[in-house]
Amino acid sequence: MNTEELKEIADRLRMTAVDMVYKGKDGHPGPALSIADIVTVLYFDKMKIDPDAPDWEDRDRFILSKGHACPIYYAALSEKGYFGDKVQDFHLRGLGSKFQGHPVMNKTRGVDMTSGSLGNGISIGSGMALAGKYKKKDYYVYVITGDGELQEGICWEGINTAAAHELDNLIVFVDKNGWQSGGTVEGTIGSNNIKERFEAFQWHAQEIDGHNIEAIRQAIEEAKSTKGRPSVIVCDCIKGKGVPYMENNNAWHKGVPTEEEYKIAAEALGGVK
Repeated sequence: MNTEELKEIADRLRMTAVDMVYKGKDGHPGPALSIADIVTVLYFDKMKIDPDAPDWEDRDRFILSKGHACPIYYAALSEKGYFGDKVQDFHLRGLGSKFQGHPVMNKTRGVDMTSGSLGNGISIGSGMALAGKYKKKDYYVYVITGDGELQEGICWEGINTAAAHELDNLIVFVDKNGWQSGGTVEGTIGSNNIKERFEAFQWHAQEIDGHNIEAIRQAIEEAKSTKGRPSVIVCDCIKGKGVPYMENNNAWHKGVPTEEEYKIAAEALGGVK
């Protein structure tokens, strides 16, 4: 696919995410919209996957460590064909629904890791990548984490382990949008110098515009060409990207649009398709 086609898919996924939060009357739209472009490039351009064989042993793996952003994840899986026809109503967070408020690997087709408690994705991704090395597989493990999430100590245990084992089949994206649920990241922990911290742990590190499709594609290729070290792609993102009243507005970390707000979002994103 070309860049323009991927941009169209990203906005379509954003609209699907907003729609499922609106219909389900619960969810985290802001964190979902910020990573839409990353998820789009992975699922529709870079990842080696087969929706008809979600457990294919040689597939690339994906972990959404910031699991509360799952509406965009579910939207991508649906668009890619993991559930047959595109899902019209996800019943997000509904009792008995397979689309819970955080991804559940034994409940939702195509989900490689259950996530909810923050901080675990990099460590588990390191384990998956290490298993791939032992089995002499050529798959990649992709992880999306948040800048606020990196305050969890287990992240850095995983980061250290990945470097020690030279896991060049592990590629981590950091959604650096500057916010966490309680406020700004810098206001909580201080300097948000993510790239430098990963470099101190001997990772190959890049920092890019997380909404530039071509930059994301190129960064992935650079990461794949780097041998002997895991890679991190720090993505400068805007929380709530694509919906004007949500952009950089932490009130939309979790929230449900009103009918009028839903219409504004639909106009901005091109409506449900």
